Amino acid sequence: MNTPPSPAPSPAQDDLEAMLAQALRKPTATTAPDSAEPDPFPASAEPLGPKRCGFVAIVGKPNVGKSTLLNALVGQKVSITSRKAQTTRHRITGLRTLGATQFVFVDTPGFQTRHGNALNRSLNKTVLGAVADVDVIVFVVEAGHFNLADAKVLALLPPDIPVILVANKLDMVHRRGELAPWLRSMQERHPFTEFVPMSAKNAKDIQRFYAIVEKHLPEQDWMYDADELTDRSERFMAAEMVREKLFRLTGDELPYTSTVIIDKFEEEGKLRRIAATIVVERDGHKGMVIGEKGEKLKRIGTEARQELEKLWGGKVFLELWVKVRSGWADDDARVRSFGYE
Repeated sequence: MNTPPSPAPSPAQDDLEAMLAQALRKPTATTAPDSAEPDPFPASAEPLGPKRCGFVAIVGKPNVGKSTLLNALVGQKVSITSRKAQTTRHRITGLRTLGATQFVFVDTPGFQTRHGNALNRSLNKTVLGAVADVDVIVFVVEAGHFNLADAKVLALLPPDIPVILVANKLDMVHRRGELAPWLRSMQERHPFTEFVPMSAKNAKDIQRFYAIVEKHLPEQDWMYDADELTDRSERFMAAEMVREKLFRLTGDELPYTSTVIIDKFEEEGKLRRIAATIVVERDGHKGMVIGEKGEKLKRIGTEARQELEKLWGGKVFLELWVKVRSGWADDDARVRSFGYE
């Protein structure tokens, strides 16, 4: 008895599997290692053809790698990162101008569904505002994973804006043969414009991502100078860098509701003098931040200062203080006074 032929794969299946094969294709033996290659994104490249410029919102649940992706796309740290959920709290704009195209990337906080305090309401409002008026939305998930938190973010996306699915952290996927069926299941969840399996740490993946996004941006003049990397001020970046080191060095001990306020920011030539206050909600949290004999606070300050000096190419004098403001994260007025929208 003859075995009936298997049904031909659908065009959609062919497309997904071809895309997956392209994403996972290994370099041939003649390909030089990444470290030996010239910068694939020369900022000084002359515009060829009509100029393009547009807003690209990067959205997703907490800790899927949105800020890491933004920093890789910009080529410099403009958004802080840590293992702690909700590290990103503001709409961060990262800029990259390549050839005739200027990309205006908007990093957003991870949409919070677990807690409804004033801080999280503010952060979620930031996410909703970011996706309402952009040219392209990049929806970031971990490759091979999709849960209720991802679904809640996906449900927020406007139906009339192109959405590119980024299956991030591809380098963490061990059984890559299972990724094509997962991509097909994602296609059933939403009419994604593009599917991009990638790792934000891989330069070739970033280069490929630019080409995919570029074709969805409108032809129009640039909004910023070609060499600008962010629209955020140095004062803002100082607060963010201190907060990053705070989160990284306190780990899971310190609640994410801690924040940083810049009290003084002065420039004397290439020297910047900065005084900042770390705000926590309880006396016990203050002790965690200061540490034994002040060692934890000293390390936070040292690492933040070194990062800022690297970012700005000049000396930084940084003073840090710690204050308790009980219940600030659930006080709408206090949340606004601390710079949250």
